[in-house]
Amino acid sequence: MAKLIALTLLGLGLGFFRDYRSSFQKRLNADREVTPVELPNCNLVKGIDTGSEDLEILPNGLAFISSGLKYPGIKSLEPDKPGKILLMDLNEEAPTVMELKIIGSNFDLPSFNPHGISTFTDKDNTVYLLVVNHPYFKSTVELFKFQQEEKSLLHLKTIRHELMPNLNDLVAVGPEQFYATNDHYFVEPYLRSWEMYLGLAWSYIVYYSPDDVRVVADKYDFANGISLSPDGKYVYISELLAHKIHVYEKHANWTLTPLKSLTFNTLVDNISVDPVTGDLWVGCHPNGMRIFYYDAKNPPGSEVIRIQDILADEPKITVVYAENGTVLQGSTVASVYKGKMLVGTVYQKALCCEL
Repeated sequence: MAKLIALTLLGLGLGFFRDYRSSFQKRLNADREVTPVELPNCNLVKGIDTGSEDLEILPNGLAFISSGLKYPGIKSLEPDKPGKILLMDLNEEAPTVMELKIIGSNFDLPSFNPHGISTFTDKDNTVYLLVVNHPYFKSTVELFKFQQEEKSLLHLKTIRHELMPNLNDLVAVGPEQFYATNDHYFVEPYLRSWEMYLGLAWSYIVYYSPDDVRVVADKYDFANGISLSPDGKYVYISELLAHKIHVYEKHANWTLTPLKSLTFNTLVDNISVDPVTGDLWVGCHPNGMRIFYYDAKNPPGSEVIRIQDILADEPKITVVYAENGTVLQGSTVASVYKGKMLVGTVYQKALCCEL
């Protein structure tokens, strides 16, 4: 009898892990191969070789780019060097980048590990840059003031809170006010592996202001990118391992009401919103297995999708660019400005294309 019970338990256990392994491979799109979609005029950006994980383009064409992210389990080409914020002017015929100097005696530059970024411009046209930072693999938000003439960032404040332990991305709604995704990835490696394998859906969204911090949405399977509609009425959130983008209505009291979700055959990362058309541009991982389990002989590909009329019953979804990793590995973000598209990656290069 005991032997029969033991064999039954063993069979149940094997079935349990087999089911979860199948789910894990499906969530990572492990079997997908990239169907190439080319653009006629694309060039790698000179000066970016260690990542361009997130980027934001101002209305005047200046682009901020976070570079040098050290992300647990993801390849890094400069693991022993601090990250940096780059500046690029998309009005130039052949745009190049420069590193912005960071000023501030209380800022620990050697531990700078920038991730998601967002900007806020006040009524005086002062530009604030908010940066998710992972010093010593913890999570903070760094608030900077952009000094354009000096080509520098003045560090104003470091923001920490117990509801923001594992930040990924954020979208600013004020100089010290934002929504942020907690992906639970910068945690103890053993728990992180089980989270990814089991799909625990314990990621959540936080609203932060100096006077009010609260969870406004939860139960995500790896909450990742977050952005805002041009009119400020809607918040868009990407759920990486569920292959979904969620649309929320934003209310005056900063709460969010879910409106709809779209599902894709790709892992959706950062979301950029065209300030003119309201279109969503999304950097994607067609095969997530190749990002999290890197093999130089079979590198991760890149994909960019465009979503038009997202509030419509049938939004128009277009794969704008797709590539198998020969040119660009691990695309995380794409944004547009006057007929140019800038595509960033987790740890590698950046691409600028004519649309």
